[in-house]
Amino acid sequence: MEFGTLALIGLAALLAASLSFFSGFGLGTLLLPVFALFLPVPLAIAATALVHLANNLFKFGLMQRHANWPLVWRFGLPAAGAALLGASLMVWLDALPVLARYTLVGMQMEITPIQFVIGALIVAFALLEFWPRFQHMSFAPRWMPLGGVLSGFFGGLSGNQGALRTAFLLKAGLSKEAFIATGVVAAVLVDVSRLLVYGMGPISAHWAASNDWLAPVAVAVAVLCAFLGSFLGQRLLPKVTLNSVRVGVAGLMLLVGLGLMVGFL
Repeated sequence: MEFGTLALIGLAALLAASLSFFSGFGLGTLLLPVFALFLPVPLAIAATALVHLANNLFKFGLMQRHANWPLVWRFGLPAAGAALLGASLMVWLDALPVLARYTLVGMQMEITPIQFVIGALIVAFALLEFWPRFQHMSFAPRWMPLGGVLSGFFGGLSGNQGALRTAFLLKAGLSKEAFIATGVVAAVLVDVSRLLVYGMGPISAHWAASNDWLAPVAVAVAVLCAFLGSFLGQRLLPKVTLNSVRVGVAGLMLLVGLGLMVGFL
């Protein structure tokens, strides 16, 4: 059972990292629902953040010379600040009491505030993936600081930052390489900010109190597979078509999000 779990997490990390290299399709978008199937939601978010940061640092090493640094400061710094707020809200939600309990076919279910909120956000971002107009949505360069705030806040709260970041960076007049590199630097700033909050909050206590070896091993497997996926993505996938992949992943996100909202996961 544990081997199958690790294999699924590793495969998800590899595919998501390779496909995200040339698109706004995020590593966290796919990896968070997979982690949430096997770990408590706060640990799933923290584990996803660790993998996301490690993978972005790897991509930064590959692409940093192409980053547009003035745009990084306009977009990335507001994103990092807002990520602190989003992560703090996530930690606060984790400390709230259970919303509801019920019995389903003899099993005791409970719905916590963090399950409900994160599930609702996963559902919302899944529905955006089904909306064709969203795939072509972009914003004028003057809205970059606002884009950073929105992307960073949702990145800190649930890890869903890539779609909004892409929508705001698309109209910046960047080359493909600069678009990728600038987004990577912004994502690193968000990941560092939210992990600082996660590490100081009760999530670190959750991790320390757990005797389950699955979480740290799963993170290590996901990091290695994400590295491999990014390496392959840089070389093999510059022209891949993601429409069918988006639909499939959005379907998975929708199911996991609904499962979290009703306490099934």
